[in-house]
Amino acid sequence: MALLLQSYTFGKQYLDSWLHPAPQKNPNALKLGVLSTAQINSAAGKFTPFHCDTTGANEGIVIDPVATHPDVVLYAIASRDESTAASFASKYHFQKSYGSYEALLADPEVDFVYISTPNGLHFEWASKALDAGKHVLLEKPFTSNAIEAEALVQKSKQSGKILMEAFHWQFHPAAHLFRELLDSGEYGGILRTDAAMTTTPAVPPGDIRWQFDLAGGSLMDMTYAISFTRYALHAETPEKVLSATAGPSSHDPRVDRSMTAALQFKLRNVNKNADNSNVDSTIYTDMSRSYLFGVIPRFWEFPSIRVETDRAEIYFYNAMMPHLYHYIGITDKETGKTRYVSLYKGGPLWKDRGETYWSTYRYQLEAFVDKIRGRKPVWWIEGEDSIAQMKTIDEVYKASGLPLRPTSPLLAA
Repeated sequence: MALLLQSYTFGKQYLDSWLHPAPQKNPNALKLGVLSTAQINSAAGKFTPFHCDTTGANEGIVIDPVATHPDVVLYAIASRDESTAASFASKYHFQKSYGSYEALLADPEVDFVYISTPNGLHFEWASKALDAGKHVLLEKPFTSNAIEAEALVQKSKQSGKILMEAFHWQFHPAAHLFRELLDSGEYGGILRTDAAMTTTPAVPPGDIRWQFDLAGGSLMDMTYAISFTRYALHAETPEKVLSATAGPSSHDPRVDRSMTAALQFKLRNVNKNADNSNVDSTIYTDMSRSYLFGVIPRFWEFPSIRVETDRAEIYFYNAMMPHLYHYIGITDKETGKTRYVSLYKGGPLWKDRGETYWSTYRYQLEAFVDKIRGRKPVWWIEGEDSIAQMKTIDEVYKASGLPLRPTSPLLAA
């Protein structure tokens, strides 16, 4: 399940930092600024296996990956409280700390920022970072809604600065192998897909993911289910949302505890054997998945996607964090036999680059640095893709009868 996976990732990366010596940093290494200390979850200190934040803990997502990258240094970290920022700077070896986000963005030495504020603040701080001349690596979900996404991408283009949504899983070699299998034509055209992401035990009460004004909800937090689907199909937005049913939070009926949706996408003809024009897809997200028989947490339900083709079923187990463990099961529909493949290094895009111990976040950082340095990254998430992702989320919310997440007041100003 998602929370356990993320906790394990942060613990593994902390261990890897001990096992693999840090490389010597380049003299002109890029200087990273981190906005927010609220989501840092120490793998060495208060390690909380179930109640860590799936929107991203800074240590696992950027701090540990930076340790193994020769061209990035931990330069500055900001918090609303100056003493808190100073404490984290000392603990994680940042060169500077700031008692406000504005102060960090005003530092001319900062080359790029990683933003993991609550969802509802993504647009505001990414926008201000671009205005300050910083490149931005922005946590998922990209924004609160498609209106914000379109405005933010436009600002990025006008500023000339790089902006990317941190869908880290798409940078891993296993994700590229999965798509290569689907695109090969060997298994025929795609007929349907099913993707799911759940959490058990439940996200704890009081967590920001239950707050409507901060763009909370299972579909927002577990947006991976839509990402898996669109990635597999090379899809933009769905042709139709056939149905959507939200399980409302008991604390706020505007916030979805769970979401079940059926979508219809138009399949892009990526190979001559793919002759299906439309594909039906289901997604399921749940921030408080029920226990099996009422007593057993569903620890085995890792974020995954199943793709049915003309001749096979292809199942990518643990697509969210394949660096920990994953498999791609290919079941022949005629014989019923299943073969399993996995990939932790290299593959169709990375080839001889990378290490088996690199996390999805480390591969993502590699690509992001390549982009800043003017090199062509092996994989990239364009702004238009993030807009399509948010449009899809909006359409599902509309079909479910729930309101869209609120738009930032900055756009109404």
